[in-house]
Amino acid sequence: MIIATEIHRSRRLRAALLAAALLAAPAAQASMFKGEALDKAADVLAWVVMIVVPIAGIWLFWLVHILPEKIAEQKGHPQAPAIKTLCLLSLVFGGLLWPIAWLWAYTKPVMYKLAYGVDRVDHHAEAAAAAPAGDEGRAV
Repeated sequence: MIIATEIHRSRRLRAALLAAALLAAPAAQASMFKGEALDKAADVLAWVVMIVVPIAGIWLFWLVHILPEKIAEQKGHPQAPAIKTLCLLSLVFGGLLWPIAWLWAYTKPVMYKLAYGVDRVDHHAEAAAAAPAGDEGRAV
């Protein structure tokens, strides 16, 4: 019986301490701003969400969708122009073709080596050869 009364007193003491701690706690603040500063912060946040976030989202979407094209050019993939076209089509179709372009950029062309004797193409050399000669051939 003595143990039961001690436990009961201990529970009452804990409840009293908890009530005192809750009453002594400061009021919670929802924001670090007050008054006009809160309105100004909300206005700035609204403009950021309405303008910056969509622009950043579109830029990130575009950046991710041109990755297969960049990888194909870096690896010297002979079908890089076709992969670039598929990346552009993927942008139009909302990204549905993007996984195909990604896989295509990482695959090794199977029949290209049989037809042309190589399985890598230097795209930068092709672009330089296609450019007009300019002033190099002219005599002074």
